[in-house]
Amino acid sequence: MRNVVFDLFYTFTAALLYAVAFPLLILFSFKKKYRESIPARFFGIKNPPFQSHDIWFHVCSLGEAKAIAPIVEKLRDKRIAISVITHTGYAAASAYAAQVRYLPYEIWLWFWIERPKTVVVLEAEFWYLLFRLARTRGARVIALNARISDRSFPKYYRMRWFYRILLRQCDRIFCQSNEDMVRFIALGATNVEVVGNIKLAQKIISSKTYTKPEGLLIVAASTHEGEEEGILRAFMAYRETNPSAKLLVVPRHPERFGKVGELIERVAPAMSVERWSDSQTIGADITLIDAMGELNNLYAISDVAILGGAFAPIGGHNPLEPAHFGCKIITGEQMFLQRELFKYVSHVQFVGLDGIAEALIHAEELPPSQVNGSVDLQRVSDYLTEK
Repeated sequence: MRNVVFDLFYTFTAALLYAVAFPLLILFSFKKKYRESIPARFFGIKNPPFQSHDIWFHVCSLGEAKAIAPIVEKLRDKRIAISVITHTGYAAASAYAAQVRYLPYEIWLWFWIERPKTVVVLEAEFWYLLFRLARTRGARVIALNARISDRSFPKYYRMRWFYRILLRQCDRIFCQSNEDMVRFIALGATNVEVVGNIKLAQKIISSKTYTKPEGLLIVAASTHEGEEEGILRAFMAYRETNPSAKLLVVPRHPERFGKVGELIERVAPAMSVERWSDSQTIGADITLIDAMGELNNLYAISDVAILGGAFAPIGGHNPLEPAHFGCKIITGEQMFLQRELFKYVSHVQFVGLDGIAEALIHAEELPPSQVNGSVDLQRVSDYLTEK
């Protein structure tokens, strides 16, 4: 009875938040970035419930959608469903032989979740009604690649009464590290075990082969608002010592391509600039990569990777891909969401925006980065296929 009362209270609170946010949801639904996800998640447009399936994976965005590839590969005989939050996650999940949907806002899950069998939730996607309703409607609920960052744990711990209720719905928590296991136990979780970061099992390949230009090639990968200008100025300073160096700028979000293009023209007016969409060649001093799905292909021909998402408080991005291709990696100090992965990568420089120019000079003396580690997913796949 206590759980039912809490479920209703939680739903009522979520409904109030929905009502307050409704005008903003309407406004944001016209933006390109949210044109598909907001109508699907908050208004149920073109987002029907899953048809019959065996295993439902819930991921957030691009990185998590790519991370489940090795496990999905092991489950070929199972009917797979995947829910996502972002449009980039939807695009990545659509590459699998699976049903793909946007996860509805929580109040709609009462009507959307039917009778799942096994629900696997990636990383830190802790939506209470997703866990609760899946469990009460007969599913095993599994947290996979679960993590709680150093930065986030104090907030979780202050709300440990809530997370104790939520994590009680989990049949098993497969977490990334011993530190994560200790944190989950401190929040009241049981059935926790460490399997490592499943991203270590990803097959990292390039899909196309491009010609590497002469001179040092630097790729500024997965950059965010507030990072590009500092990277551009560092590159211009570095060019004074290495005039043949070239820079590729790859913004994380495609809706920012135009804005970043304008920024490059303003900050580096004396340099030649090209857009990848115009020629798909690398001849200019700076090339804006205004296309999706090219990053691994560019890592394969680059010497240095300036990995974005950590010069601003984003949490960082996956270093395994540039390390796999032997790029010398420079990234920011705010990589708190990827701290576990960086443990497996050698020869990484962690600097602020004002330290990138010096790091580029120092990179000339460093060996290529490499990945030192692996993860065995057999324990996970065995558990997922248990009757």
